[in-house]
Amino acid sequence: MTDPRLTNEDLAPLKKQTWGSYNIFAFWMSDVHSVGGYLTAGSLFALGLTSWQVFVCLIAGICLVQFFCNLVAKPSQVTGVPYPVISRVSFGVLGANIPAIIRGLIAVAWYGVQTFLAAESLNIVFLKLWPGLGPWADADVHGFLGLSLLGYVSFAILWVAQAALFWRGMETIRKFIDLAGPAVYVTMLALCIYLLVKSDFAIDLNLSNHTLSGWTTVGTMLGAIALVVSYFSGPMLNFGDFARYGKSFDSVKKGNFWGLPVNFVFFSLLTVLTAGATVPVYGELLTDPIKTVERIDSTFAILLGAATFVTATVGINIVANFISPAFDFSHVSPQKISWRMGGMIAAVGSVILTPWNWYNNDTAIHYTLGILGALIGPLFGILIADFYLIRKQKVVVDDLFTMEESGEYYYRKGYNPVAVQSVIAAGLVSVASVLVPRWIGTALWISDYSWFIGCGIGFAVYTVLAKRADVGARVAVPATAAA
Repeated sequence: MTDPRLTNEDLAPLKKQTWGSYNIFAFWMSDVHSVGGYLTAGSLFALGLTSWQVFVCLIAGICLVQFFCNLVAKPSQVTGVPYPVISRVSFGVLGANIPAIIRGLIAVAWYGVQTFLAAESLNIVFLKLWPGLGPWADADVHGFLGLSLLGYVSFAILWVAQAALFWRGMETIRKFIDLAGPAVYVTMLALCIYLLVKSDFAIDLNLSNHTLSGWTTVGTMLGAIALVVSYFSGPMLNFGDFARYGKSFDSVKKGNFWGLPVNFVFFSLLTVLTAGATVPVYGELLTDPIKTVERIDSTFAILLGAATFVTATVGINIVANFISPAFDFSHVSPQKISWRMGGMIAAVGSVILTPWNWYNNDTAIHYTLGILGALIGPLFGILIADFYLIRKQKVVVDDLFTMEESGEYYYRKGYNPVAVQSVIAAGLVSVASVLVPRWIGTALWISDYSWFIGCGIGFAVYTVLAKRADVGARVAVPATAAA
């Protein structure tokens, strides 16, 4: 019997799954095409890698992301439920709030940061149209709590715009990301061609200022691959929030193929060519697209470029940092918090964080996101181990929504001790891999692999403990797609 404490209209299995492969492809375009994605691809050259080495790392990293996304997509696609609900299988009907809250808090932090970055792009538009606003863009002259008055105006405009888009529901969001991704491509391609022509195509694709050799090169390449995976670790964990809408698992896999390796490599090529062209054109390497656009003489080009990066940032913010906490916070109290209300809680929380101050504090970012981010790996490992190894891809959908003690996912008072123990054990090691090297000032490369460390240990510990506790022994019903 369905318990109202565990469900509402947003968390229940979908009655109709309508997304095709293009919708999943467009989702990834919105997730990739952002200032953060641009900077991540360009930053690999700062590690000392050559052009071909960077592309090997990008392709290897994104193929791993594709593989992991296919794994995490299946349980949600076949059952039609979002990430926090499918987490009940491994954590218990109440214990699933643990991964939900962790993922939700990470999304809230990044939601504020991405809105702030988009506001910076919007500031460029205002200052170009009305140069007299300059003093109002200076936090020291007209500012409050570290942000200028113009900054507050831009932040508020984007905050309201994103909230309005979100409030209209998933179908409107789907239509937005279907258009946003291609629109960003057109502008990025135009920017790239413009800079290539300005440079007479005389660019050097080796953007590194130093060279590597021997095993140092191998180690750096592995670290670069890990960086790519880590960058996508958040959306990768809760990809089920979107895969649940897929018409079929094959459609989701096809969308992942076009949206990840194909799309990401082409996007990265544009990024590298554009960054490389800034050297002969502007006399210095610019890896920030906002700063690149600012240097263009044409007012129209600046307005178009800034508007494009605003659109791109809104796109990734909606898909990566708004929808996830909406489901996560709704999951905590389904009858009191709807999907929309969960999203608004995240939006309000992002303002309280004053992300403009937080983002400029390297220590705050490292400790808060470093610790929370290190927990994404264990959560991912536990979910995959449980669904594929322990339960052999079998799920009793009805038991995801019952508080009856006889329910398969009730465990002990609604919590699975095995999952809790596993996330603590793996989480401690994963968090230590982030913090200890920083404290002792050596072996900092270990932090690059925190997601893999957490995922591997979580996967292994859960598998061993679950088999010992005979978890999943009663389940004999294969997961079936929502009708």
